[in-house]
Amino acid sequence: MSRQERKNMITFIERMKGMDRDSLLYMTDAEIEHIYNSAYSLSEEGRDF
Repeated sequence: MSRQERKNMITFIERMKGMDRDSLLYMTDAEIEHIYNSAYSLSEEGRDF
C-alpha cells in the first residue's frame, strides 16, 4: 500500500474507532488494513463501534 493510502486509513481508524495514532504507527500494513476493513464494514452497515 502507498504511504498516502496508509495515512488515510489511519486517519479513518482514528476517527471511527477512537484508536491512538501512536499505536497504529507500529502496526503492519496487513494489521492496518484489517482494522480499516472491519471499521469500514461497520460504518457502511450504520452500526456503532
